[in-house]
Amino acid sequence: MEPREEKHEDRQQIKKYSFGVIVIIAGLLLLLVNTRLLPYELKHILISWQMLLIAIGIVSFFISESRTPGIILILIGGIFILPRVFVTFFHYSFNVMHFFWPLILIAIGVLILFRKMPHHRRWQPGINRQAQPLDDGFIHEENIFGGGKQRIMHQVFRGGHINCIFGGSEIDLTQSTLAEGINELEINTIFGGVTIIVPTDWKIQLKITSILGGFTDKRVYVKESPDPTRVLVIKGSAIFGGGEIKSY
Repeated sequence: MEPREEKHEDRQQIKKYSFGVIVIIAGLLLLLVNTRLLPYELKHILISWQMLLIAIGIVSFFISESRTPGIILILIGGIFILPRVFVTFFHYSFNVMHFFWPLILIAIGVLILFRKMPHHRRWQPGINRQAQPLDDGFIHEENIFGGGKQRIMHQVFRGGHINCIFGGSEIDLTQSTLAEGINELEINTIFGGVTIIVPTDWKIQLKITSILGGFTDKRVYVKESPDPTRVLVIKGSAIFGGGEIKSY
């Protein structure tokens, strides 16, 4: 078995176990609340969209190559769930929006300062630039409050990851060849967007988790792939953002 296939299977196992553990914990907490072993007031905290964001963030933190989307999701969920916690336990209410944007900006600033620098050459917004050679056929993009357009020329594409937070990206793969087997491209957008332009005969599978966002295949015409074993799996999350797949 090739290392890429082993890595894919390992991530699938981690993802399955992560979701399983979270579901079990949620069930146990709900059971404790319903049997009054925990305060009943916790129910509206545990069953909420904020807690769902936190759960997705935890899973993303452990299974994604980049920890940034998971941290952002946990932070957003945590900030918006704080008023419920304070009202329930301290009988004190406040407007969460007074804290939301300042804390988000502080968190993004910390991530910018301490995250590892990417291996690729970065681009400025609005500038078209031919891509530098990919790292063994993989693309690695981190766009925070920025983005741009990039064209991958005459290379074998194997996948990679793209994270857009308050930013956007357009990747043109029409001059590239899809590598053999299953190739994974992980895309995470939070208040951002990604456009992927591919040849019309690429076989693509979408596995995107969307929360107040979406990711769609907008190809008008799709040709039959000459090699159906070559597959590009696009996975990840679209939170208050999204993306699209297009062909010329």
